[in-house]
Amino acid sequence: MGLKRYAAKRDFRKTPEPSGLQTPHRSPGSRPLFVVHRHEASHLHWDLRLEEEGVLRSWAIPKEPPIAEGVRRLAVQVEDHPLAYASFEGTIPEGEYGAGTVEIWDRGTFGLVESTSDKRVLDFAGTKLSGPYALVRLKPEEKGRNWLFFKMKAKKPAGRDGA
Repeated sequence: MGLKRYAAKRDFRKTPEPSGLQTPHRSPGSRPLFVVHRHEASHLHWDLRLEEEGVLRSWAIPKEPPIAEGVRRLAVQVEDHPLAYASFEGTIPEGEYGAGTVEIWDRGTFGLVESTSDKRVLDFAGTKLSGPYALVRLKPEEKGRNWLFFKMKAKKPAGRDGA
């Protein structure tokens, strides 16, 4: 998606959100980062953001992200955000896109276990999100914006023979 849609929706003279012109330094070979923002806008929701290809791919989740296995959440893909958004917290002023309070709910790194255009299996290392999760596109043939986000069962380590 790139950052054109992100920038077109914001007036950076009015909002404290990062413009995306500055890219934070990332160490080569480091695990990609993730952040989940709690966004109290016109409707309370959470924003899942995953570092991919120099941007944060983003999904709005209407209910608190799942911590336990078996809980599924709708995740609606929205515009990409700049990497600098990973550390953003603040209040977006009334009248601006996404007006309301944005705070970091969780953050950390993740490993990409599997990735296709319609499915991502992720291994999160955060404070609240930890272990394997999946994002699966609903109606993949339509390439829609609606996905399911859920925690997967952790694989048990293989036991020793005779143990």
